[in-house]
Amino acid sequence: MRDEGGTNRCDTRPQEKLEVYRIAHALGLRVHALSLMLPKHELYEEGSQARQSSKSVSSQIVEGHALRQYKAEYLHYLVRSYGSAEETIEHLQYLLGTGSASRVEEECRVLVREYAVLCRKLFNYMRSVEEEHDPKRRTAADG
Repeated sequence: MRDEGGTNRCDTRPQEKLEVYRIAHALGLRVHALSLMLPKHELYEEGSQARQSSKSVSSQIVEGHALRQYKAEYLHYLVRSYGSAEETIEHLQYLLGTGSASRVEEECRVLVREYAVLCRKLFNYMRSVEEEHDPKRRTAADG
């Protein structure tokens, strides 16, 4: 059974319950779309780097969440996700600073602000996992 967006409703993945994942995934899609509107010379340079780092944020959360029974591994991937979010901000700021994002400047500025919020949320989530995560305590929803 598929929903209006074409995804399987029966196949909800566990990380989709995490706010940081949902935000990271949505932002990654927006960076991808923005990068395709850049001048041709940036499409494969800074645009490619921005696409890669933005998609890495949610990918690292997914990989870590799959290994959440190992607290240290989970934290490792969350830290990497945080690093990728910071890297994405840097790529967006380069696009703004060089003038390459002139056609999409406002969206680029909004994305920088939203990634900064995501970084704070990721940092707080990492602290929460570090202080409270008990891999032995799994619920039926965890599978």
